[in-house]
Amino acid sequence: MTFQPRMRSIREGITLLDDLKWRSWNGVIADLWQAECATGARGEYVSEHPRLFIVLDKTGGEFTTRLASNGHAISSQHRPGSLSYFPAKMPVWGRTERKLRIRHLDLHFDPKEVGERLGEPLDPARLAEPRIMFSDERLLTLARLIATECAEPNARHDLYGDGLTLALLIDLFKLGRRPERKRTPLASWQLRRVTDYIEANCAGSIRLQELAEMVDLSQSYFSHAFKASTGLPPHQWQLQARVRRGQDLLLQGDRSLTEIAVEAGFSDQAHFTRVFRRVVGETPAAWRRLRQNSDILI
Repeated sequence: MTFQPRMRSIREGITLLDDLKWRSWNGVIADLWQAECATGARGEYVSEHPRLFIVLDKTGGEFTTRLASNGHAISSQHRPGSLSYFPAKMPVWGRTERKLRIRHLDLHFDPKEVGERLGEPLDPARLAEPRIMFSDERLLTLARLIATECAEPNARHDLYGDGLTLALLIDLFKLGRRPERKRTPLASWQLRRVTDYIEANCAGSIRLQELAEMVDLSQSYFSHAFKASTGLPPHQWQLQARVRRGQDLLLQGDRSLTEIAVEAGFSDQAHFTRVFRRVVGETPAAWRRLRQNSDILI
C-alpha cells in the first residue's frame, strides 16, 4: 500500500497562492507549498510521521517556529534556505510577525519503509531528536531538486526522485556504509515469476514494492536477493528488458526509431539510443542496418 502521511493542522491568516504540488515515492511524500501569511498569521501542526520542512524562498517579514521538546519550548526564526526536522507526533506552532510570502517543501516519510529500502532500521534516538532552523548546503541542494521535480508537469522516471529523497534522508541522519554481507538469491520460482512480469510489463512503470510483494519479501531483502540471482538490480533488469523489446521491434519492418522508443518504454529516441548503445555496444540504427544487410546476403 502506498504511504499516506497524516497531519492535523489549524491555520489562520494563511492563503495558498497556488495549488499544492506533490510527488510520491517509496515511503516518502513531497509537498511543495506557496503561501501568503498575513501579519499575525498562525498555524498549529501535528504529524503522525516525521517530516522535514525546508524554506526555499521567503519575502517580507519574519516567522517563528516553536515546539515543545522534553518539556522545554524551542523557538527560532526561519531564513530562506533553512531546514527543520520535526519528529513524529511532535506539536509545532508557527507565527508571523509581519506579512510575508513563502515557498517551502515538506518531506513526510515512513521510517519503517525507508529502513527497509536501506536494509537497516533508522536509529530511534535520531528520529526522536528535533532540529530547528539549521543550514546544510548539500541537503538544500537535494531539496531544491526534489521541489523542481514536484513542480515539473513532465516528471522524470520515478527512480530519479526516489534516489534524491533517499540520498537526502541518508545525509540527514548521517548514515554510513555498512559492510556488505553475502545475500541469499531468490528461489527459482520467485525469480521466474518476477522476471516474467518485468518482461511482460517492461514498457510501463514498475515499482520495487510491487515486485517484492509478488514473492512476499521486504523491498530491501528482495532488491539484494534479485541482484544476487541476476547480477543486476531490478531497475537495470527492466532497462535491459526494454532494450530487448526494442530489438524485437527493430526487426519488424521500417518503423521509426521514435515510435519504437515510445513503445519499448523509453521517454524519447535519444534516451532509447543512449541506453541501447550502453547495453548492446552500438546504436539502434546501426544494429538494425547490420541485420538487414545480413538478411540480404543470405
